[in-house]
Amino acid sequence: MLSATSLAARACARRAAAQPSPSSAPAASAIRCRHARGLSSWGSRHDRSSLPARYAAQPAARVGSECQRRQQQQQQQHHHHQQQQQRRLATTTTNPNPPLDFKNASNSVPSRVGLIGGRGYTGTVLVELFNKHRYMDLVHVSSRELAGLPLRGYTKRQIVYENLSPEDIGQLDKDVDCWVLALPNNVSEPYVEALDRVQKETGHRSVIIDLSADHRFDDSWTYGLPEITKRSKICQSTRISNPGCYATGAQLGIAPLVEHLAGSPTVFGISGYSGAGVKPCSKNDTTLLKDNLIPYSLTGHVHEQEIGHNLGISAAFIPHVASWFRGIHLAISIPLVRSMSSRNIRQLYQDRYAAESLVKVVGEPPLVRSIAMKHHCEIGGFAVDTNGTRVVVCVTIDNLNKGASTQCLQNMNLALGYAEYEGIPSAR
Repeated sequence: MLSATSLAARACARRAAAQPSPSSAPAASAIRCRHARGLSSWGSRHDRSSLPARYAAQPAARVGSECQRRQQQQQQQHHHHQQQQQRRLATTTTNPNPPLDFKNASNSVPSRVGLIGGRGYTGTVLVELFNKHRYMDLVHVSSRELAGLPLRGYTKRQIVYENLSPEDIGQLDKDVDCWVLALPNNVSEPYVEALDRVQKETGHRSVIIDLSADHRFDDSWTYGLPEITKRSKICQSTRISNPGCYATGAQLGIAPLVEHLAGSPTVFGISGYSGAGVKPCSKNDTTLLKDNLIPYSLTGHVHEQEIGHNLGISAAFIPHVASWFRGIHLAISIPLVRSMSSRNIRQLYQDRYAAESLVKVVGEPPLVRSIAMKHHCEIGGFAVDTNGTRVVVCVTIDNLNKGASTQCLQNMNLALGYAEYEGIPSAR
């Protein structure tokens, strides 16, 4: 039997054998040092399974955490770069002329409206819009051809067409708040002169909206394209020239890129034959238009001048008339001063028109058949060439609505103190 002394000696020997020898301490220290320096190649030269678990696990964990940290830094830098780009874009593309909508609603009293030229397509649409507008009170409608006949489509009161001369409207002016001149080009001036003369004598200042081209280049009149013209200027005006249908779509399609132009945009336009009016001519002859496309005014069209005059650029415009009744399609080729991506160009348009109820930016080229009877215009396409220095933008607009009547009502709302989109059906 072993003595107590022998048993104690064996226990001490076992404890000594379990402890690492002094010579093993430097090796463990070296392992920790190598791991601390992040030498990931260590694992390829040595079998980690032969190391103590607390050492073998350290290189993979530390290398993994280092990779994650670098990835996070790269993601943060990329996100910061994107934010800087977005801020730069916002400073140049945020709408400088935001809609007023209900901010303009200072008037709750109905306005008395006189319509000169109620027989045409535009006049008919205006009557429909006035009938649904809670503040537009139509009191006079003039048409030489329909004089004496009852006005259809207006239910607020019974109205009979009149044949009003310039002298007549001068005498009626004191009882009218707004005159809408829906007349052909070169016809409205005698009416304007009569109103100017009477208003100078009486001090009464009714609003005049001229839908012809007669005053679109007259600096004493306000050009009534609210998405482009300063809205506050329209609100303070009593003489407003309503833009042309082609010119409206083209300007909305070009405006966000004006600062990026390298030359003159080219606008290829096709309109339904209602744009030619009700008076019979070759451009509204449905027999001639069947399976056909008729170009006209290939240079110097008044809308070509209008586009350039109001955007401060030169532009080429080639109009055509097609066999459908209403709706315009514009394909606009725009040269760019530097290479841009389709995505960035579309973002410019979305930023510019984000709050506009009557402008909708889409990805694909919009279809003309989808815009008929709608009150807004659509802009899409944004196809760039291989160099990124030319983009084609497509625009659709109903020539009788946003191209004429809806835009007239939008201007009337602003000038008469109503919410900008009062009485205009939803655009979206």
